Amino acid sequence: MNEIMKEFQQGLIEVEMEAENLLLARHQLVENDRVRQGNREALTALRRRAQTTKTSVPLPFESIMRDVESRPLVKEICASCGDHDSKEKTWLMFPGTDLFASIPFHAAHTILEKDQTHIDYESKKLQSYVKEKSFSISEKGVLADKISPGVLRALVTLTDKPKVEEED
Repeated sequence: MNEIMKEFQQGLIEVEMEAENLLLARHQLVENDRVRQGNREALTALRRRAQTTKTSVPLPFESIMRDVESRPLVKEICASCGDHDSKEKTWLMFPGTDLFASIPFHAAHTILEKDQTHIDYESKKLQSYVKEKSFSISEKGVLADKISPGVLRALVTLTDKPKVEEED
């Protein structure tokens, strides 16, 4: 093989490897979205059980300043628990296992919220990776820089047909 064909083959191998990594990252993004949606559903169920929403429980500072005279100065209010009994047991299935555990309500939603922030961070990293790889592949021009689009189209639609001999 001559040098031009070797370079062309090496370029194709690099593009295929980058494309494979891109597809794997996209698949992982889909899996992360599935897990993130499950966490959101679980957090919503816990908030319903505690009869709170993300914004219904006042921030600790607001509640302290509103009733400064009648309450002690420092009181922590969990945004998810609200006035719900945080020691009440609830069942939680740990991610990636088939293990259920009865743990305190506050611990359950804290675990889910931390997991949610971790998944969000990982998804953002994967999204930037997908953008980077897509840009890299498009910058290489895949095959458009090496072969004209007309020739490429001919190669893709090429079929084997027996040669018909002309009669003289």
